[in-house]
Amino acid sequence: MRFISLLFVAMLSAPAMAQTAPSAEWAHPSPDTSGWSAVKLAEAKAFADEHSVSAVVVVQQGAVVAEWGNTHKPMELASIRKGLLDALIGIAVARRKIDLDTTLQQAGIDDKPPSLSSQEKQATIQMLLEARSGVYHSALYETKAMAAARPQRFSHAPGTFWYYNNWDFNALGTIYEKATGASIYDAFENEIARKIGMQDYDPHAQRKFFGAASIHPAYTFRMSARDLVRFALLFLNDERWNGQQIVPQQWVSESTTPHSDADHGLGYGYLWWTGDAAASAGNGNGNVFHLPAGSYFAWGAGGQYAFVIPHDDLVIVERTDRDLPLPSPRLPEVAGLIDLIRQAGHFQR
Repeated sequence: MRFISLLFVAMLSAPAMAQTAPSAEWAHPSPDTSGWSAVKLAEAKAFADEHSVSAVVVVQQGAVVAEWGNTHKPMELASIRKGLLDALIGIAVARRKIDLDTTLQQAGIDDKPPSLSSQEKQATIQMLLEARSGVYHSALYETKAMAAARPQRFSHAPGTFWYYNNWDFNALGTIYEKATGASIYDAFENEIARKIGMQDYDPHAQRKFFGAASIHPAYTFRMSARDLVRFALLFLNDERWNGQQIVPQQWVSESTTPHSDADHGLGYGYLWWTGDAAASAGNGNGNVFHLPAGSYFAWGAGGQYAFVIPHDDLVIVERTDRDLPLPSPRLPEVAGLIDLIRQAGHFQR
């Protein structure tokens, strides 16, 4: 398996600042003591309020430097759910319950008629993680834009073309539960949420989305902003939490390395978006969000974002409550908010 030999030797210490993890309650240093600009943070809050952002949490070096809105309410995560499953798959790979080279045929994965072809069944689990399966069967929980952009069936061989594909992501949920015998929601509670001290996560409040288009349901999640920032901070800390390795460090690296060029000057790893495009990895700043090199993020429809910026030892979570009739912030507006927050921390664009 691709990185199994590295899993148990990849316990090298992360940089001292990145080792910091919050306890049950977050530290909230004042901007003056943390070196942030209170004036600029106020500008960022006003900008967020103007664009109907429901909650924001900003964490640097394990402490909350800014928090506003309803950060305690579990809100729908939309496609950020995929980053959560990525972490669980990394644990399962380490335990040899999932092999990334397994094909759909070997895993016994099919779908409603028109069923998968013999070519489509040659897609591997790794290809699904990269959104490069070449399976363009109808999928559940797609936006209209995703469905409209879906390539024609059989138009690309497995592994040859990147398309942000809910079929891949939903089928990964089926694969995970078949391979481990565990519910995604219970596994997330036991493997991650409890271990990092999530305060609002409830596995019994989660619901899968079923429909006629596919046998593979979407594993929707609800999570608060303050719990989501813990999850993002876990990735910033190379999946370590107070010295405990929660998910293999090598998996974090593989998941957040751009394997494909994506839209908006971004890249795509394993279920995570990257600030670097694959063709220019390590350059950064050419992306729509102006993120430094090495940054990555989880992104969901309706204004759901969790940015991890190792260059600044920084996590920024932005949420728009999809239970309310609020407009989704446009990408330039999200970029504007990120710029204002980084300016408040005196970081260079």
